Amino acid sequence: MRFAGYAAVFDRVDRGGDVVRPGAFGAVVPAGVPLLWQHGPGCVIGMVEKAREDARGLRVIGRVSRRTAAGREAAAALASGAVDGLSFGYRVKAARGAGPRELLALDLVEVSLVTHPMQPLARIIALDDVDGKIAFSRSRLEILCEKNGVLGNFFLDRRDHRTMHGRAICF
Repeated sequence: MRFAGYAAVFDRVDRGGDVVRPGAFGAVVPAGVPLLWQHGPGCVIGMVEKAREDARGLRVIGRVSRRTAAGREAAAALASGAVDGLSFGYRVKAARGAGPRELLALDLVEVSLVTHPMQPLARIIALDDVDGKIAFSRSRLEILCEKNGVLGNFFLDRRDHRTMHGRAICF
């Protein structure tokens, strides 16, 4: 099962008091970053196929493998809409301040599917299952965006929502 979403959202204070700044992940985001279930180091459930910064944050496309029990559990939770949060593990290379702490340069270590993301706007925006159809989870995300003052077109071009073309999760 493939998904697209934002593992980080720029210029928004998270629940831990950190703010990720644009450029924090650098020009090149490494390929093959592991995908974990709930940040569990022993729960590798897939990998991040693509990751890049855009104007909103760190946009990722990942693949959940159903070859492990944790992968099957994560895929089922995604498909049902029970879990749609994303988070990431990192090493700080450069930061400034303490309240909030500005994260200026980071090494991306992992991306995780999580129930409660530290950054409430870090969410999955599209799913691509085995049959190749794209499913979108927008209602909860739109509520979060409105609540946090993010533009309604935060996710993708509205045409992509209506027609559900595969290009919706492409870079």
